[in-house]
Amino acid sequence: MAKQKLVLIGNGMAGVRAVEEVLKTSPDRFDITIFGSEPYPNYNRIQLSKVLQGDTVIEDITLNSWQWYEDNNILLYPGETVTAIDKINQKIYTDKGRNVDYDKVIIATGSVPFILPLPGADLEGVTAFRDIQDCEKMVDYSKKYKKAAVIGGGLLGLEAARGLLNLGMKVDVIHISDYLMERQLDKPAGKMLQKELEAQGMNFHLEKHTAEIIGKKRAKGLRFKDGEVLKADLVVMAVGIKPNVSLARECDLEVNRGILVNDYLETNDPNIFAVGECAEHRQMVYGLVAPLYQQGQVLAKRICGIETKGYQGSILSTQLKVSGVDVFSTGTINENEETKSIKVFDDWRGVYQKVLVNDGKISGAVLFGDTKDGNRLLSLINKGASIEEYTENDRPDESGQDLLTSMPDEEIICGCNGVTKGTIVDSIKNQDLTTVEQVKGCTNASRSCGRCQSLVSDLLEYTLGEEYDANQKESICACTSLSRDEVIEEIKDKGLMYTKEVMNVLGWKTEEGCSKCKPALNYYLGMLKPAEYKDERESRFVNERLHANIQNDGTYSVVPRMYGGVTNSDDLRKIAEVADKYQVRMIKVTGGQRLDLLGVQKEDLPKIWSELDMPSGSAYAKGLRTVKTCVGADFCRFGTQDSIGLGIKMEKKFEGLNTPHKVKMSVSACPRNCAEGSIKDVGITGLDGEFEIYVGGNGGTYMRKAELLAKVKTEEEVLDYTAAFLQYYRENANYLERTSAWLERVGMEHVKEVLTDKKTFIDLNHRMNEALAVVQEPWKQALEDQTILRDLYKSVKVPTGAK
Repeated sequence: MAKQKLVLIGNGMAGVRAVEEVLKTSPDRFDITIFGSEPYPNYNRIQLSKVLQGDTVIEDITLNSWQWYEDNNILLYPGETVTAIDKINQKIYTDKGRNVDYDKVIIATGSVPFILPLPGADLEGVTAFRDIQDCEKMVDYSKKYKKAAVIGGGLLGLEAARGLLNLGMKVDVIHISDYLMERQLDKPAGKMLQKELEAQGMNFHLEKHTAEIIGKKRAKGLRFKDGEVLKADLVVMAVGIKPNVSLARECDLEVNRGILVNDYLETNDPNIFAVGECAEHRQMVYGLVAPLYQQGQVLAKRICGIETKGYQGSILSTQLKVSGVDVFSTGTINENEETKSIKVFDDWRGVYQKVLVNDGKISGAVLFGDTKDGNRLLSLINKGASIEEYTENDRPDESGQDLLTSMPDEEIICGCNGVTKGTIVDSIKNQDLTTVEQVKGCTNASRSCGRCQSLVSDLLEYTLGEEYDANQKESICACTSLSRDEVIEEIKDKGLMYTKEVMNVLGWKTEEGCSKCKPALNYYLGMLKPAEYKDERESRFVNERLHANIQNDGTYSVVPRMYGGVTNSDDLRKIAEVADKYQVRMIKVTGGQRLDLLGVQKEDLPKIWSELDMPSGSAYAKGLRTVKTCVGADFCRFGTQDSIGLGIKMEKKFEGLNTPHKVKMSVSACPRNCAEGSIKDVGITGLDGEFEIYVGGNGGTYMRKAELLAKVKTEEEVLDYTAAFLQYYRENANYLERTSAWLERVGMEHVKEVLTDKKTFIDLNHRMNEALAVVQEPWKQALEDQTILRDLYKSVKVPTGAK
């Protein structure tokens, strides 16, 4: 039977979760196309505040990698917005001039931030806090200015304020109510939160109404309705969101606050569904993750023709960490004439707990500072439990038995994803799960906000008993219980030679593996057996397979290699001619001293590489990217060494080498460090008569200063020390672990101790030379067989890139 065409409009958490459920329920039923307005794969919007605060990076909050779309044969168009739906001819149209046929459509356009209609709201320096672009804007402003004002004292505003504090800004929070988070907390909890955040450095203006944003071109401050003026260089509006229903309204779907849907998430058009924050069900629009995921499960069953009782609505709960403080609330949060309450207030520990009771049954709760009972209370409310059921079991019994023993199987452990204790325990038993990561991959528990991770760990211990490993080794992915070290030992012991062989012999839970383990196994096999192993290109990330980086509009970026940043007139002419011929939109000088051709069409990539006849700069590679150099002693009056010559030697020596993550190097001719070696994986500084070798630097989000590894006299020693360091990193780091993170983990003293052993040093260099002896230049190999390369491009359905 021919597959039906399913189009998802919106690449966010709710829509993609619905698609995941469709793939679980009926994996071969649909050809799936996804359009996302943002130029990113599906990411966890809940964790944006952590990105702003510097606790994590975009890659770490990605829920479904570029590779996931390809593995599931999903055609993804990132950075492309659907502008119209033709319901009669069943076509959708986009802002890129594309039109696509459909049999079924899921609208998951989410919400848009509410921007107060204030004078000055359109000034430069005024932003919402809703997506990655907003985060980047706030980070950029923090580098130039020091005073920020956040309008809104709800969850989003407080998370934005915490992030801006971390970025070094002075932060004022303006809130219309007389206490914070009044939708989730009662007044005592709101006041406790304010006290805690003031201690962290936030300044609050409560019961304030903003009249206008002051400034001519750029925001300079706020004026309140009482006439008071507050200076600010950055204004963040975090006053709420509203369903994004413009597309639905234009195609005449029924819309109220959100897109009206029935219990099966169907709109008034039988072929169009809506899910998530844009959907309105029984006069409710939900903005929390758990209800949206419950909707996705129902929608998937309906669209796949499986009987379901439908979505019945959700009892809302909020469990989160607001700027370092644990908060939970659910159901009714304020007393009235019909309710009674049980309260605990411990000012010394900063703990406040209130459970509300209506007609003998638990109707709501507010927990501050200690939220471990949150999921249990939510479960009790959902089943209409009496207050006695909570109070009689609010302590471990006399035998010390853990509460997990008496917890019913239907109790919710992961509120975000609606995962019960029974689901987790059954998965641990039936799928032989032993780690939190495996439970996350199998059940989705702790996948979103991560607040239930400790409970998941407790359930592992509860279920496995003596078999539980408290050290919780980290498996390489959810497909296996084996760690990186165990996989490598098994490959050695059993003489395994292919990724699928590894998966089969070592008992992978999924026959084809996943986007995490396939490239990792490909790397480990190549690292262990460089002379014997044939690189499996199909196991690499898409960017590496296409020899180009995807951009936010679906085009690609081509970076020819320029050794040491040095070029010549002939190569520049070739680049100029190719740029003109293929209408390259921009030529950009990169931070690594290369030229980047931006805006290249995918179908032009083979011809461009052929006509350039230059090696690739491997700007996509998990390997050596660049060796940045200063002009050196031949030109600079301060230079003491030939930095360009040494940089070229290093780049040519390690060109094409596969490493766990990208590697950037530099060579500076003097301590002025113009090539920025202090933030490189390997940075060489030339002194009078010697070289300093620095390693483990990182100039990214997690900036780390490189540490001194050694001082040497000759260029040959520089190359040997660099080779030994990189080989030890190759053999011991986890796949996708930067040298900076690896060095933090193992310690510089340990690395120095290893490299000062003469025999080990020689052996590491020997193994590095073995690896380099078989390095093939994939771009030249591809150019020798244009047919293979063109077939490769045709086979890749996903017009996206890898991390």
